[in-house]
Amino acid sequence: MFRTILGAAVIGVAGVLAGASIAFGHITLENQQAPVGASYKAVLRVPHGCAGSATTAVRVRIPDGFIEVKPMPKAGWKLDVVRGKYQKPMSVRGTKVTEGVTEVDWSGGNLPDAYYDEFVLTGFVGDEAPAGQTMYFPIVQECEKGVTRWIEVPAGDGAPEPAEPAAGLKLLPKR
Repeated sequence: MFRTILGAAVIGVAGVLAGASIAFGHITLENQQAPVGASYKAVLRVPHGCAGSATTAVRVRIPDGFIEVKPMPKAGWKLDVVRGKYQKPMSVRGTKVTEGVTEVDWSGGNLPDAYYDEFVLTGFVGDEAPAGQTMYFPIVQECEKGVTRWIEVPAGDGAPEPAEPAAGLKLLPKR
């Protein structure tokens, strides 16, 4: 009797863990919603490498409307920032901004597949960003063997989640 109960418990826990690994199989944002016009701390959660291989670089393209970006340096990783013009001017707290960070790259590190880590940047959701929509952060994860491009955006309501989805930030109304 005890073995049967223990066996069922182990199978149940294994099922929950398998479901959790599927749900968290891609790079995601820790907090997946933010109000328009507010500051936002983007914590990119990296749950694994590429097919068992260690992660050696994480590159994120900054979406239109996310401005005044400042990445957090990470010990053991090289940090590169690409700057450029925005597709259209944005404002935050009444100040127009026409250029800024368009990409952040952490490289040269080593995050084994068996471990989890986070990569952080801060910025502001521009005043003109459309509340109710989702802002996507396309991310390329480079590994010792292979690359995974978390860049796919869902096709629309009711569409299945893409195989390699970009991290999404739901935009809430301005406070």
